[in-house]
Amino acid sequence: MERILIAMSGGVDSSVAALLLKQQGYTVAGAYMKNWINDEEQIRGDCPWRRDIEDARAVAEFLGIEFRVVNLMDAYRERIVDYLLEGYTRGTTPNPDVMCNREIKFGAFLDYALREGFDAVATGHYARKDEKKPGELTLRRGRDRNKDQSYFLAMIRPEQLRRAVFPVGELKKNEVRKLAADHGLPNAGKKDSQGICFIGNIRMRDFLAHYIPDKPGEIVDTNGRVLGRHRGLHLYTLGQRRGIGVPSNTDNAFYVVAGKDIPRNRLIIAFDRIDSPGLYAREVIVRDLSFLRKTIDETRRLEACPRYLDPAQPATFTRLDDGRARILFDRPQRALAPGQIVALYEGETLLGGGVYETIEPLEPLHGRASVPDSTNPLEAQRPLF
Repeated sequence: MERILIAMSGGVDSSVAALLLKQQGYTVAGAYMKNWINDEEQIRGDCPWRRDIEDARAVAEFLGIEFRVVNLMDAYRERIVDYLLEGYTRGTTPNPDVMCNREIKFGAFLDYALREGFDAVATGHYARKDEKKPGELTLRRGRDRNKDQSYFLAMIRPEQLRRAVFPVGELKKNEVRKLAADHGLPNAGKKDSQGICFIGNIRMRDFLAHYIPDKPGEIVDTNGRVLGRHRGLHLYTLGQRRGIGVPSNTDNAFYVVAGKDIPRNRLIIAFDRIDSPGLYAREVIVRDLSFLRKTIDETRRLEACPRYLDPAQPATFTRLDDGRARILFDRPQRALAPGQIVALYEGETLLGGGVYETIEPLEPLHGRASVPDSTNPLEAQRPLF
């Protein structure tokens, strides 16, 4: 029987996953991944890692399984935090949760498990792994479409999927809660966490403010008219409506972030409508492609999920000669940003994913074009006024 090391966060999903594995007869051990400690007073937020460890330990003791704390802080800093800070510094919008799965849970943590003699690692992800034929693995959406987390697994590698187990993928969230309560798990009533992957319940803005110094500049509309001041481009996301600091001048239209003029350190805003320059796009270029099964080399129809919890959109995928790909959505998509992740599907099956490199908006920001910088995909994203 396989030995499985399950990543226990202290939450209900991973606790029920451990319960199910034990009921299925596996030799199970639990582990809390200690990846980050917010001990700097400057960072405001709730990072209840000590409570999470105690909750995970209590569940493990209740289930009668071994429990350990695995220190992966160095790997997390190098592979996730540095990636996060570098991306925001360059003006892109990184996704730490997706990269945490590839680099930490099914990267450093899986490596640790294999060294310790385990055969696989398990998590509480709502996703389903199938093996209809020996060696032919597929990853499908979780049965609970409202909790489906396959998007966050879009960048993992085939060899990582082979060693991954997702015990709650066939369940709905209410069923997981009921199992926890029916079996008396100590954390059955614990609320789900909403923080950055393993950093805690802290606003991204507060986290970034501690590591990236403010660089104030002008807030302008698409005609170049100055409307206000911003604290730093890294603190704003394309499509953002709240917290811009510029009041909308009508009851029916709201300003949103439409672009970033990095050379001039300007934040560009526009009214939130489909004809606003820079805000909607159908065509994107994607880099760092990752596939769970066969690499897609031909032009084909598929579904692309623009961001987490967005419905998958019909699109045409075309592989380019340089290893990148062009994705043409059938319908315009709002506020796509370089650095974000697109997940590729065929029906329920996750094919893989990639990173947005450039966005071609329906209505470009007009006027003087910026000089493209290959080290900064956002500068080549669109013309500037």
